Amino acid sequence: MFITFEGIEGSGKSTQAKLLHEWFLDAGYEVVLTREPGGTPAAEELREFILSEREENFPEMAELMLYMAARSFHVQNLIKPALASGAIVISDRFSDATLAYQGYGRELPIEEIEHLNQLATGGLSPDITFLIDIPVEIGFSRIKRRKQDRIEKENFEFHEKVRKGYLEIAKRYPERIVIIDGRKRTVEIFSEIHQIVERRLKNGI
Repeated sequence: MFITFEGIEGSGKSTQAKLLHEWFLDAGYEVVLTREPGGTPAAEELREFILSEREENFPEMAELMLYMAARSFHVQNLIKPALASGAIVISDRFSDATLAYQGYGRELPIEEIEHLNQLATGGLSPDITFLIDIPVEIGFSRIKRRKQDRIEKENFEFHEKVRKGYLEIAKRYPERIVIIDGRKRTVEIFSEIHQIVERRLKNGI
């Protein structure tokens, strides 16, 4: 099973991914927790490059291509081998993030991003995606206490477009993407997630 978590900055998706990873471990499953951009040594180097602020202008297309390069390393060198070995893979962000951030946020062509995603992933798609949805103002209030990267420092309007993009993507793939209200307590959110995962496991999906 390949499970991904998505959401805007401060949504709590990383916390939920870690909780699910711990739950699988406690239940005796072989499970891998990873993230995007990142997950392998090369992809982590690209992550550092992408998210760091720099004096030189960062073209939107260059940003997109770097995300795709990192994803290709991630899929070919970690995700696919882990799935082939029978492990469950949980990823904190995946291809939906590029559609939301670079497609809806940066307003780059959606169809082109989808084509590049297909190339970068070799057609790999998650079995289930949890979209932890919160209003942007709540996300901003949560991340203001920590050091922010280049993407987190984008303005409110950008993150609002990203959130709307995620919700549009969820409408397109309702059989895969489950929207979770991120305003609930952490324990309530995880209870909802693990019940859904348990049902999928029983059904062999």
